[in-house]
Amino acid sequence: MSKPVEIVEVGPRDGLQSQPTLIDTDTKIEFISRLVDAGVRRLEVASFVNPKRVPQMADADEVIARLPRRAGVSYIGLVLNMRGFERALATALDQVNSVAVASDTFCQRNQGVTSAEMYEVIRDMARAAQAARRFFGVTIAAAFGCPFEGEVPLERVVGMVRRYADLGVDEIGIADTIGVAVPGQVARLVEQVLPAAGGIPLRMHFHNTRNTGIANVYAAVQGGVSVFDASCGGVGGCPFAPGATGNVGTEDVVYMLHRMGYATGISLEALIDVARWLAGPLGAQPPAMVSRASVFPPAVA
Repeated sequence: MSKPVEIVEVGPRDGLQSQPTLIDTDTKIEFISRLVDAGVRRLEVASFVNPKRVPQMADADEVIARLPRRAGVSYIGLVLNMRGFERALATALDQVNSVAVASDTFCQRNQGVTSAEMYEVIRDMARAAQAARRFFGVTIAAAFGCPFEGEVPLERVVGMVRRYADLGVDEIGIADTIGVAVPGQVARLVEQVLPAAGGIPLRMHFHNTRNTGIANVYAAVQGGVSVFDASCGGVGGCPFAPGATGNVGTEDVVYMLHRMGYATGISLEALIDVARWLAGPLGAQPPAMVSRASVFPPAVA
């Protein structure tokens, strides 16, 4: 029997947000529709941020209004402050996710507040989401390293997980925002964070900036994590983290997991087709590897 692993497709938000070519709303909706047709059932589709800072997300409300509604498909919106949260809550989004950065310098540059101040904002968001009976998750960004402060102590991340678990959030994400993690580091973190989460589902988010993303997914799944973010084609990266290019590719993750005996519910062949289609709107071949190769084992005619 295959073991289930959930893939959260972040290409429509995290993948597109830092692309130099502005992607129009029609193309975003087609991208999302193609991903859903490939079997993806949970997608991060927009962020509620200042359009002057992230122009790709200026059409967030229109994208959400035009989302293809399918049974079993959930859509996520990212918020960085209370104003963004209120905007998201007023839409038909199924889930809202916020970000708590593990270092003060990065948090101040990304969100204009310290990590401690952001905790208070997220606490208020969590209470409001619970009152509205809306799914609310938190991602701890730069959990494996900060571009400004360097190494992030493991105990700091574990402490943050405990604090957010105590708020009763629906999910906690751990993000390697700048792509510095290595498998041994991931294994140690997962070993300590899973019990600290107290049964709240844990989701991992890896970038492939230094070519360790897929190995880090392997380490996390071996440690017991069963929810992973990934971006079709491996596109994306944080626009406010120097050099943070490339999320781990969805097709690369799905290929590895399927060959290991895990089930994702996603068609690898269809996913490859989406990644190859995406090269057109982007004007460049996406960086993920599997969509550049043939399907293996080859399909039987």
